[in-house]
Amino acid sequence: MKPIIFCDFDGTITDSDNIISLMKTYGPEGWDSLKDQVLNKEISIAEGVGKMFSLLESGLKQEIIDFVVREAKIRPGFKEFVNFAKELQIPFYVVSGGIDFFVEPMLKDYIPFESVYCNRGIFSGEFIQIEWPHSCDEHCENGCGCCKPSIMREIADDSYFQIVIGDSITDLEAAKQADLVIARDFLIEKCKEEGIPYQPFTTFYDCIDILTKELGVKV
Repeated sequence: MKPIIFCDFDGTITDSDNIISLMKTYGPEGWDSLKDQVLNKEISIAEGVGKMFSLLESGLKQEIIDFVVREAKIRPGFKEFVNFAKELQIPFYVVSGGIDFFVEPMLKDYIPFESVYCNRGIFSGEFIQIEWPHSCDEHCENGCGCCKPSIMREIADDSYFQIVIGDSITDLEAAKQADLVIARDFLIEKCKEEGIPYQPFTTFYDCIDILTKELGVKV
């Protein structure tokens, strides 16, 4: 089977969840309750994220971009991991519940943006609105926003060995259909609850080690 990698962005490639960091910094009233509702599956990810961003004024766009680029840190080993996948000719996609206007500047030095699937920010009104160009297909009714399992179905068929790397509730449905899950933080808790086998990681050097063993390759 041909390996293919689907990797989360916030809290996975970066060392923290940028949406949560933004909300903590700008603190619009009501965001914390929306976050809890998403984590508890009381509302969909799309509904929760859309409502959170609708609390922020569109005029904050550049300030938010500057904040994320300044504050977010790329997890150690990511550049080496991208090179590792490239050397082995393993297709590598970022599938993110994040928003294009801060995801793109963070990844521009690492991978081409056509390999990135994420949501889109709209700033034409008074408050930020979110568009969902990669919404759920007919096999998913979870209101994912950026639907990772739908993207996986679109890109890869059963001839691929599908590898999912992630950290949160947004990666759970993708993990359910993966052949190999590499997880950290909240995704580990959910994998344990759902009985999904996983390999834990802290840095992308760990991911290189895991794939080297799993795929039986020499580095």
